Amino acid sequence: MTIASVRPFFAQASVAADEQARLESLSVAEGLKRRKAGLLDELIVRYQHRLLRYLLFLTGNRETAEDLFQEVWMRVLVRGAQFNGKARFQTWLFTIARNLVIDQRRKRTMNSLDELIDGVGDDDRAMTFEVAADDPTPFEHVSNLEDREKIAAALLELDTLHREVLVLRFHEELSLEEIAKVTRAPLSTVKSRLYRGLAMIKPRLGYAAERFEARCDTRLGAGLGEAM
Repeated sequence: MTIASVRPFFAQASVAADEQARLESLSVAEGLKRRKAGLLDELIVRYQHRLLRYLLFLTGNRETAEDLFQEVWMRVLVRGAQFNGKARFQTWLFTIARNLVIDQRRKRTMNSLDELIDGVGDDDRAMTFEVAADDPTPFEHVSNLEDREKIAAALLELDTLHREVLVLRFHEELSLEEIAKVTRAPLSTVKSRLYRGLAMIKPRLGYAAERFEARCDTRLGAGLGEAM
């Protein structure tokens, strides 16, 4: 059996998954518009771990991340009717979170996400980024706890823009196009940040580099296929 022979099966599975995601997004959009009872609670349970982890990596501070976490869900409650279901809910959710982080930093006289890491000292960063979840992510399946902690520490050493793309891609498994929507950056810029981020982080990983690189190669190959 060759790669060419199994490619149609993967393509069919991808189409089916995309259609399922589209129907789920439309269902969530309709539910938010009608303020369906219990829907917000369901969404919080489903996305809380991923959202908090994203905010932790983006802000570098647990208290700040937890405050923003609450505010993100308030925005979802108040502005739920604005979600039209054309994109996946998680893409919209992460976009809200990112905008809130930027708004908060602007209040501190910073102008963009590029400046998020400027002036952040060691005391401002959380000691751990471990977020308990009921089901391990695909990334966690290929990494032991020690590796994940080493990777989290290495990610924090990167500038925010490159760190964000790596987190969205390999932790949250957003497509390159979805990352472009969340970050409001051209697809070419997302690819550039991804490649440069990989190049910057691998020397920092030591023994964990092999596992991380294997995971990155897998996801990057899929990503290039998406963008072609």
